[in-house]
Amino acid sequence: MKNVLLSLLSPSDLKLLTPHLKPAHFNQHHVLFEADEPIHHVYFPTGAVVSLVVTLSSGEMIEAAMVGADGVVGASAALDGKMSLSLGIIQLGGDIVVCDLDALKSAALQSPRLLALLIRHEQTVYAQAQQSAACFATHQVEARLCRWLLRARDLSGSDNLPFTQEYLAEMLGVRRASVTSVAHTLQEAGLIKYSRGVIQIVNAKKLQESACECYESVKAHYAKLIGPLENSGPAKLD
Repeated sequence: MKNVLLSLLSPSDLKLLTPHLKPAHFNQHHVLFEADEPIHHVYFPTGAVVSLVVTLSSGEMIEAAMVGADGVVGASAALDGKMSLSLGIIQLGGDIVVCDLDALKSAALQSPRLLALLIRHEQTVYAQAQQSAACFATHQVEARLCRWLLRARDLSGSDNLPFTQEYLAEMLGVRRASVTSVAHTLQEAGLIKYSRGVIQIVNAKKLQESACECYESVKAHYAKLIGPLENSGPAKLD
């Protein structure tokens, strides 16, 4: 399985879900669900990356968490949350396995193992959101951007990320001018290349040295609750 959570399911749990798993492809910026609305499907990314975003009355949006092939989006609704508290938007287009919410809920009620796995995963998403709040309040834009790019790299498995500076500024909750300045600095230092809405990570090791501690903290939370992501992202930092 290209999705970590699906790969961790026992044969009996997978048998319960398989009839309800449908492959789909979503383009970048597609909205999976709005905040404060009921969720009818659960999404297991296999190639796409999804951002969980908080929207403000001013229209500003700030990313709270990022989920890719390491997890699932919308599982809290299957655990009787019923509706989403955030906007779910496709950050990087790709494939997703879609599951009917009621089917996942039914399977979870029949399987303590599956239920425990979903709960632990929701804890990792909550931990991400907590870390993002702390990061937003205390860390400089450069460190935050480096952390964000590394996270996107890990989940997409690619060094080439199709992000505009406007989008990066939106997700980080800063002015575009701040992102432009930092991106220029990182490019001059040989860490990234930026051209026509695509950021290429040139030196991931140096980028990690410039990232804030939140990058490693999010990975550590996931490893404790789910396990290490041995096959996620590019093979190594180079």
